[in-house]
Amino acid sequence: MYLFDTDVISRVVKIPPTDELVLRINAIPQAAQFISAITVGEIYYGAWRVGRRDEIIRLYQESVFPKLTILPYDAESAKIFGRIKAWQDKHGQPRTETDLQIAAIALQHRLTLVTGNVRHFRGIPGLSVENWLEP
Repeated sequence: MYLFDTDVISRVVKIPPTDELVLRINAIPQAAQFISAITVGEIYYGAWRVGRRDEIIRLYQESVFPKLTILPYDAESAKIFGRIKAWQDKHGQPRTETDLQIAAIALQHRLTLVTGNVRHFRGIPGLSVENWLEP
């Protein structure tokens, strides 16, 4: 089961995705495809920053979000976030809070995080990460 990071979801819409990415996503049952509420927020943020915001928002709301289970950032996610943020800080590996929140949701639900930004998640104990954006 997979949690898609923002860069993967935006790649599917913003740029014509590679055939390999489309095949990999389509090979996974829809019930095993997840995104986080953090990613939803990042998508809306990105849409509000560009000129075609209504078109982009409509596309995500009608074609992307309904096909994925959106996982919340809840109290258990926050607990995991606090633990991994403290660990990262202690080991001199600070990360952005949104990346750590996404990682916490993946850990909470025992999901593999799919991202093109592997370096953002490297070194987080117990986190399984796959890069589907580079060959």
